[in-house]
Amino acid sequence: MKVLFLEPFFGGSHQDFATGFTAHSRHDVTLKTLPASSWKWRMRGAALAFLQKIKDIASYDLVFATDMMNVADFLALAGPSRPPLVLYFHENQLSYPLSPREKKTAPDVDLGLINITSALAADQVLFNSAFHLHAFEKEARKLIKQMPVPRPSGMVDRILQKSRVMYPGCRFPAEPVSVMPEPSDSPLIIWNHRWEYDKKPEVFFRVLGRLRDKGVPFSLAVMGERYDMYPAVFDRAKQTFADQIKVFGYVSGRAAYQAWLARGSVVVSTAIQENFGISVVEAVRFGCFPLLPRRLSYPEIMPEKFHPDILYRSETQLVEKLAYHLLHPRAGQPLQKALKDHVQQFSWEILVAQYDSILENLQKKRITPWAAACKS
Repeated sequence: MKVLFLEPFFGGSHQDFATGFTAHSRHDVTLKTLPASSWKWRMRGAALAFLQKIKDIASYDLVFATDMMNVADFLALAGPSRPPLVLYFHENQLSYPLSPREKKTAPDVDLGLINITSALAADQVLFNSAFHLHAFEKEARKLIKQMPVPRPSGMVDRILQKSRVMYPGCRFPAEPVSVMPEPSDSPLIIWNHRWEYDKKPEVFFRVLGRLRDKGVPFSLAVMGERYDMYPAVFDRAKQTFADQIKVFGYVSGRAAYQAWLARGSVVVSTAIQENFGISVVEAVRFGCFPLLPRRLSYPEIMPEKFHPDILYRSETQLVEKLAYHLLHPRAGQPLQKALKDHVQQFSWEILVAQYDSILENLQKKRITPWAAACKS
């Protein structure tokens, strides 16, 4: 089967997902991408850019697109010969928390509407977690209620009828990476998230300050992707924790990045937005003990029996759990082994068969164009 994969924001987890699926799928996948910048422009204009890149859309059996694109525009302009389209939601602009700058201005509701019309136009909709699917549903219903009368009815229910959860695949090495720490090393804390406001880095560094005040020894690896603009707290932290920092900044080489994960003792998240958590899953697979907020997708992707040990409800509880783990690193080793085995299910080698089957079933059905379906 010939699959056209369209990624309007080719960077970070979007890039990992696109290249991972392309490499592992049994289908003939053609990947077309746009740079990971100007995301609002991508949502509004990616359809036009992609259509200029595609010579004969009818030559493909299926289109796989991700959320930073106006799918309704794309399908309308692609014409009646277009194949079925699957839309994958990494994130959505309905439930995504506003940045400090955006809170000072009127909400940009048209981006949320693009997500709604895109999901309605697609033939199949996939979400990267159940948490994400429910968050989308809640916020979509809320936005539609804010519309002036006459309001559209039944839109969200139609989307839900063709939606399902599919966790993203992760790239794990065939052989585990093993790195022996130096005898003098303090336990290494891993931060491997995007340098963005929604990951709440100020909370993370405040917790580290409280640990240092308590005399708890630790070393620090601050990795993750960063853009030209990032929270100023990172620059302050570079000075504040200069004695603890082992690496500070994006680690571009995959092998080098995985080596730091393998050296890590604990991975911490303080995020207020996370629809799946690839960075956490990767760190856990390499043996890091996770300490995660009891919210977002984390309770879903981590075994419930381990929630009391790895999930926290408050900043103070995070300080307590992290201090205990750093002072007693061997205490968490049995859980580390169990969690390492648990996250193997998210590898591309296991998940790709499910993705391929979804695409094959949709292509066989040759679902009618969305406009016709809406009339039925």
